[in-house]
Amino acid sequence: MTKADEERMLQKGVFTGIMEQDENNNYFCGVYLLDFKMAQKHNLGDWITIKSIIENPSDISYNKYPKKSKNFDKANNKPQQ
Repeated sequence: MTKADEERMLQKGVFTGIMEQDENNNYFCGVYLLDFKMAQKHNLGDWITIKSIIENPSDISYNKYPKKSKNFDKANNKPQQ
């Protein structure tokens, strides 16, 4: 996907990006930690849109990911018309 394609994607949410996993098995997208159980419903490398974020309640991952999302889904990659 080119940068122009990414910019044409409909972004209805806080952030749209690629779901990744770090060395501690945390799922994340950009600077946002993703809920582990919710993230397992998707595949690494999927484009997702984060719809809302909260303060990360975990002392373990807070320093790396101060914000967390449980409300995200696959990104709508239909170009705007």
